[in-house]
Amino acid sequence: MAEVKDQDFLEYIVKSIVNNPKDVKVERKVDEMGVLLTLNINPEDMGNVIGRQGQTAKSIRTLLKIIGAKNRSRVNLQIVEPEGSRRGPKPVDTDVVDDLKI
Repeated sequence: MAEVKDQDFLEYIVKSIVNNPKDVKVERKVDEMGVLLTLNINPEDMGNVIGRQGQTAKSIRTLLKIIGAKNRSRVNLQIVEPEGSRRGPKPVDTDVVDDLKI
């Protein structure tokens, strides 16, 4: 049970902050580099998990590192960007921009 405490912890935290907890899936892989936790979530919940300027994701990673240190392992988190999510600023509607006279 000690091996999966990090996975259970991650599932608990993420399910607590998303709107679609049934869509949260965590895969755990162990290799010579340590433990890799891969997080899959609903595209609508990406903002909740990442947080403003990545602060929520950074905090979750920090907590996972503490759990890893306690269990003498290196724990890394990979957040899978769901299909349908967008990166960066929202695209500008060129029709609206063309109508503006600057």
